[in-house]
Amino acid sequence: MTMPPGYVRTIREELLYEYAKLISRSAFKGKLERAFITERFKALRDGQLTMSGTIREWAREAELPRACVFCAGADDLHMDHLVPRSRGGKDEADNMAWSCRSCNTSRGDKGVFEWLGLRRKDDLHRIVAGKYLKELLALHEAAATLDIGVHNLQELCGRCRLGRVCEEWDKVGKLTCFCLESILA
Repeated sequence: MTMPPGYVRTIREELLYEYAKLISRSAFKGKLERAFITERFKALRDGQLTMSGTIREWAREAELPRACVFCAGADDLHMDHLVPRSRGGKDEADNMAWSCRSCNTSRGDKGVFEWLGLRRKDDLHRIVAGKYLKELLALHEAAATLDIGVHNLQELCGRCRLGRVCEEWDKVGKLTCFCLESILA
């Protein structure tokens, strides 16, 4: 359960940090290598590296076995919205992933990070996690909240429905992946 280091200070940077962790998981067979993550984060932040494109992600996703992205089960699969439609998600391929009925029902309209929690969120398949981060990025971009940071986090906290989740994880007032989901309606 890695938390963002002190140099991650805004929503934009938290998104890039989470994406840098995905790159690490890809490069190091699932492992999170801190120095590598820091280097990738800085390259993303400074525009030397970008999030992979939709076509590339679509091609890689097509190679995945048809299974639930949350539990890897293969029974009773349905297309699930990563960002629930009821919370502002679009009915588009970039926002869709296979989910079994059990996971879909259990998750309900929760955000992926809220549902998985801090211990399990890094277990989400990296391609699906990348899609989810891009969806959250687009929502924050549209709401002009990417530059909200640790100094004015209350702007998000005031309209966020995850207060009890932050309390449960002892993260109230701290910049975490839950802040990324604060944008969900």
